[in-house]
Amino acid sequence: MILGRSPLEIVAFLLSLLIAIDVHEFAHAWMANELGDPTARYQGRLSLNPLVHLDPMGTMMMLFSVIYGFGIGWGKPVPVDPRYLRQGPRVGMGMVAAAGPLSNLVLAAIVAVPIRLGLPLSWPLITLLLIVISVNIGIALFNLLPVPPLDGASILQGILSIIRAPWAYRVSEALDKIGAQGYMIFLLLIMVDQVLPVSILGLIIGLPFRLLYRLMVGF
Repeated sequence: MILGRSPLEIVAFLLSLLIAIDVHEFAHAWMANELGDPTARYQGRLSLNPLVHLDPMGTMMMLFSVIYGFGIGWGKPVPVDPRYLRQGPRVGMGMVAAAGPLSNLVLAAIVAVPIRLGLPLSWPLITLLLIVISVNIGIALFNLLPVPPLDGASILQGILSIIRAPWAYRVSEALDKIGAQGYMIFLLLIMVDQVLPVSILGLIIGLPFRLLYRLMVGF
C-alpha cells in the first residue's frame, strides 16, 4: 500500500480522474460548439479521446494527488472565443463553464444506477464505481467554486450579467480584477488549505458532496 491506499485503489482513482477530466473538457468544447464557437472543434478538442485533453503538468500533479492524497490536477483548458457565442460573451462563457461540472454530475448519476438498483456486482467493481462517483462529484463541486480560474467564476459572471442592478455590476467588476491574478490566488488558497488544521474547502464542499452522494448511491 502507498499511504493507506492499495495499488488497486490508486489505479481506480487515477482512471476515475482521467475519465472525469476527459468528460469535463469535452463538455466545455461541445457546449462552445453548440453556442456557435467552433474553435475547440477546429483544434480537435470536440472528442472523448483523453489524450487531446491531458495537460502534461496537470497529469503529473494528478498522479501526485492520487498517491499522496492531496494536491490538484487539471486538463488542458478548452479554447473558447467569446465573440462567437450566440448568447453573448458573459452568458455564453457562463454556459460553457457550467457544462463541465454538469457533465461530471450526469456521469456520476449514470455510474450510480447499477448500485442504486441493487444489481449483483462484485466488490471490486462496486469499489471502482463508488470511486468514479466520488471523483466526479468532487470535481464538479470544486469547479463550481466562484474563484478564478474555476468554472464557478465564469458561471457567476454569466448570472451577474443578466441581473440589472448596481451591486451586480460592482461584483462583476471585482471578479474581473481578481481574474487577472486568479491563478495566484487559486494556488495560494490550495496551499493555505493544506496547512490549516481544518480544510476550509472541505467544509464548503463537504455537505453538498454528502447530499449528492447519498442521493445518487442511496447510502
